[in-house]
Amino acid sequence: MRRFVTLFLLAALVAAGCFTAPAVRAQEAPTAAGAAPVAVEAPDTKGVTTVSEYKYVPQEKLPPVKGTSGYKWDDNAKVVVFPINVWIGWLPIVAANHGFAPNEESVFFKKYGFKVDLKLIDDPVAARDSYANGDSHVLWGTLDMIALFAPGLMKDSRTAPRVFQQIDWSNGGDGIVVRSAIRSVADLKGKTIVCAQNSPSEYFVSNLLINAGLPLDQVKFKYTPTAFEAAAAFVSDKTIDACVSWAPDIYTIPEKVAGTKILTTTAEANKLIADVWAVRADFARDKPEVVKGLVAGIFEGMDLLKDATFKAQAFQWMADGYGMKVEDIKGMQNDAHSTNFAENKSFFLNSNNPTNFERTWKNICSVYKQVGRLEGEVAFDQVMDFGVLQALDKDGTFKSHQDEYISKFVPTTYKKLNAEAPIITQTVRINFYPNSANIYEPQHDDIGRPVANTLYDPNVEATLEKVARLVGAYERATVAIVGHTDSSMKGKVPQEIVKELSNARANGVKEALVQKFKFDPNKFVVEGKGWESPADEADPMNQALNRRVEISVYPPEGQ
Repeated sequence: MRRFVTLFLLAALVAAGCFTAPAVRAQEAPTAAGAAPVAVEAPDTKGVTTVSEYKYVPQEKLPPVKGTSGYKWDDNAKVVVFPINVWIGWLPIVAANHGFAPNEESVFFKKYGFKVDLKLIDDPVAARDSYANGDSHVLWGTLDMIALFAPGLMKDSRTAPRVFQQIDWSNGGDGIVVRSAIRSVADLKGKTIVCAQNSPSEYFVSNLLINAGLPLDQVKFKYTPTAFEAAAAFVSDKTIDACVSWAPDIYTIPEKVAGTKILTTTAEANKLIADVWAVRADFARDKPEVVKGLVAGIFEGMDLLKDATFKAQAFQWMADGYGMKVEDIKGMQNDAHSTNFAENKSFFLNSNNPTNFERTWKNICSVYKQVGRLEGEVAFDQVMDFGVLQALDKDGTFKSHQDEYISKFVPTTYKKLNAEAPIITQTVRINFYPNSANIYEPQHDDIGRPVANTLYDPNVEATLEKVARLVGAYERATVAIVGHTDSSMKGKVPQEIVKELSNARANGVKEALVQKFKFDPNKFVVEGKGWESPADEADPMNQALNRRVEISVYPPEGQ
């Protein structure tokens, strides 16, 4: 996934001999007949990753916005300057625009009366500063990047970002590669991770660690300027235990470097990293019809791409604009899932969607606060703008669009699921009323009567929200909900009765998630462990820890 690497940087790396073609397999050292080959020299790691050289950089926050100004606009030319980065997710706008340059054949000109100039600005900070100083009208970014940029841009009301549309979900373009001894996120404790800071890579891995209950100070981070360099560092520096990088490197490393494997990618966490674009507040105020035309035109671009012949032409336009080979563009097409009108409605307007704009934004801000990247949080409704979507919905323009990004599950068993290690296990605590499996059980008075309008666990809704965000982000994954009890009644009641209660409690959590967030029931398996698995083997009588529910996320079947 090529989010933040400039073509100019890649060109320089090629010239310097740092960007390498895949290596030809070297002849192995001679061995005795029938003996396994013996490695007498270290393997040549050139060609494994997109770049072969890297450098470590100190931890630092984003540089401040260089300066702000009003936007530039020619009423005669009517050209929207829309920067993009090297990312397959922009294919719909390239298709709608018939290439990168402003022209009269584009959907935007023919239907909406303006032109679009797609400018390649791969550096997100450069794109932000171009937007702030008025040279461009639009800011590209993942939603987590917009959250980082927003506090600085909101200082001038003209440059306040307004997000009108989601372009895509990352669908395998981002991932974490680890040494083979690391089986799950919990195994990253005490390990060293390399990634690009202030980027989707940092958000991805930090979100994962936080959800696993692993304090960030129990992991050592090293930083590189780009995610491609993080991959190169992982291959060359054996003190690095994990890297967060992009396709193709996250897939080629496990194929070519022994003792490495993929821990997880956005093919599993396929509703975690959202690509969006934002418009300057002053431009949105002055040119609402242009903004509406941009949104509609991009959706029309998605429809145009359903035609194979036109899609082939769009690949060529994108290749020309990026200075890449068509084959490389085609190789990126599964890295993102374009979000159509129906999926945008769900993202912006569906309050029950566990990965909607509001929940995704709040999760991003929570993660970045814990990482120390975000000081002044901007509220989601100061950035999100669903006005255009509502207008298009009223017009019925895209009523044929259906949500195409919903996974289907078949029933399975905990025994089958638990045969492999989960990607991540999240421990949550719901205070159940004694002998009850109802998570919404009210408080009871001194003689055991329910007290109206109360909850035995007043934090149960917040707990469900936390679980739903994790489960929703891993939309393709199967999830085990395992209930545990304390052992205070051990030896006094049959173990099977206790297991039944813990199973019922796990099922109560499942049913609440299904009812509120409309998850497929087959996404979940439930299991009751009773008291047989203490939370801490070193402290098995810590009953407060033992009373818990564990949420374990498993890779989709076949991965």
